Amino acid sequence: MIRFRAVLFISLATLLSSIVHADPALDAQAESQGVPITELRVFAEVMERIRATYIEDIDDRTLLESAIRGMLYELDPHSSYLTPSEFDDLQISTSGEFGGLGIEVTMENGFVKVVTPLDDTPASRAGLRSGDLILKIDDTFVKGMALEEAINLLRGEIGSSVDLSILSEGTEKPRSVSLTRDRIRIQSVRAQEVEPGFGYLRITQFQSHSGRDAEKALRKLMQDSTLKGVVLDLRNNPGGVLNAAVQISDLFLDEGLIVYTQGRDESSRINYAATKGDLINGLPLVVLVNGGSASASEIVAGALQDHSRAIVMGQRSFGKGSVQTILPLHGDRALKLTTARYYTPNGRSIQAEGIVPDILSEVSKVELITGRQGVREADLRGHLENGKSNGEEAEQSSQPLAATDFTLYEALSVLKGIALAMPHQGE
Repeated sequence: MIRFRAVLFISLATLLSSIVHADPALDAQAESQGVPITELRVFAEVMERIRATYIEDIDDRTLLESAIRGMLYELDPHSSYLTPSEFDDLQISTSGEFGGLGIEVTMENGFVKVVTPLDDTPASRAGLRSGDLILKIDDTFVKGMALEEAINLLRGEIGSSVDLSILSEGTEKPRSVSLTRDRIRIQSVRAQEVEPGFGYLRITQFQSHSGRDAEKALRKLMQDSTLKGVVLDLRNNPGGVLNAAVQISDLFLDEGLIVYTQGRDESSRINYAATKGDLINGLPLVVLVNGGSASASEIVAGALQDHSRAIVMGQRSFGKGSVQTILPLHGDRALKLTTARYYTPNGRSIQAEGIVPDILSEVSKVELITGRQGVREADLRGHLENGKSNGEEAEQSSQPLAATDFTLYEALSVLKGIALAMPHQGE
């Protein structure tokens, strides 16, 4: 330890040289203590060769930071090294307002993959979907690029534009999409009565205040209407704060385990349990998920599914069941390191598996047939008018829910069926 502290005051060049040149006695001592001396020597030699012969001059600080990023990149897609500005961005994003495209991404096979576009953002308005691969950002190919590098290219000044080359599932040729960066303000919780007696609670992201906002929204729905059932929409929700997921699950559970995390050591298990009281008193509940539902969304869906508290509908979720811990470092930097896995109450690992819905609902598009078939009364000369006002006609001719959101339409159908089997809930 004393020797190690001493070499901190030696120049990098001297340190590299001392590592590269073997000392048999020290090597034998290091090997006996489990130190990978050969690999350390290769690492030092590579750095020395780069410093001496690379086509451009690279300072030692850049080389060391690149080495750190490469070390974390090889671990898993979610571990990363955060510079001071990236650390600030991470903290800001959990508060619900930040600048960018409104897109959650990960790295897959060397390409940037869209986990989900956030609601009402440049990414969602441009038609980006979960599963899309980003091949190019402006004129830069992302193949082989670290995820943090790609994210830095996607970021920029509000009002500036960026061109993306996108390859969607089921297509052979990429398409070009131009987006204008904007300030992303996420309203993480929305609630409304979609049909008399049936509530709709949409959560776009789990932020620090989402649990409180969801409770407030549900209480207002119950105050304004006699509810018979609720749809909880977690589609395209990339996750967020673990405590928010626990709080929202707890709104619908009366007792029991919600989720537990398990690290490398058996003693590292942490349980998160529900508290007494189901806010909606056992009313029928349907949870909607899809391929863009990740992390905290999967915790909620898995907990409610394992407790048989809700019917989960939609498509298999994303499958991000790992826990990242933020470890502050010297110089306002931080390490985002995967330290545990999430498990549902029944012990299912979410990682790389996702949540399989109880009822699969494939993505569907319902198109209205506008052309008339045959002759109707309205086509006859001198036919009588219906007698309805213009407002009534406009209301009747508006697009039905089945045409705008078929999965939600199916969820409401399921809720109505359950409500009919529970007549005491509607009295």
